[in-house]
Amino acid sequence: MQFRLFSFALLILNCMDYGHCQASRWRRSKRASYGPNPICKGCLSCSKDNGCIRCQHKLFFFLRREGMRQYGECLHSCPSGYYGLRTPDMNRCSRCRIENCDSCFSRDFCTKCKTGFYSHRGRCFRGCPPGFAALEELMECVEGCEVGQWSEWGTCSRNNKTCGFKWGLETRTRQIVKKPAKDTIPCPTIAESRRCKMAMRHCPGGRRVTPPFQWLPEFTVD
Repeated sequence: MQFRLFSFALLILNCMDYGHCQASRWRRSKRASYGPNPICKGCLSCSKDNGCIRCQHKLFFFLRREGMRQYGECLHSCPSGYYGLRTPDMNRCSRCRIENCDSCFSRDFCTKCKTGFYSHRGRCFRGCPPGFAALEELMECVEGCEVGQWSEWGTCSRNNKTCGFKWGLETRTRQIVKKPAKDTIPCPTIAESRRCKMAMRHCPGGRRVTPPFQWLPEFTVD
């Protein structure tokens, strides 16, 4: 009698295990019903027509548009032109609102600009603003070399003399107020000269200085 009871109990347990296994197989098959569809990868719920509807906790929901069709995807990172926005409900890929931005940290702060544009304080520019210099290797704008105002033009002189010649040179300078952020960034010109006419062609009490001979072209008068 005990053997029969034991056999009956074993039979019931086997049936229960078989039912549990069958139910587990059914649940797994139901959960993977859209598995072969690549757009349903990482989804908690998915539609054959619209793709992912909800994503797993660590993934980002991205609504991809192709012509008139759109469908949801679950991605580990957002594509170019989008940034990951984490919310209690579901993580989403949100579009960067900055013009010419390739990837952004938030809606209004770009971290990488499109080719041909320089990044500066979260924006993208064709050229760096005044006071900033371009780092070509990083395509970023950094603080450039800052210089002061030009001085007045100096005394017109030639060969360290202020007389004895008709023409000379006068020079003006300016100081570097702030060095650039990188040593490779050049500073603007801090000295420049121009031709000037001397106030005194003949030095007082001295001989007239004869300039070197210069050949002059001949002119004919009809």
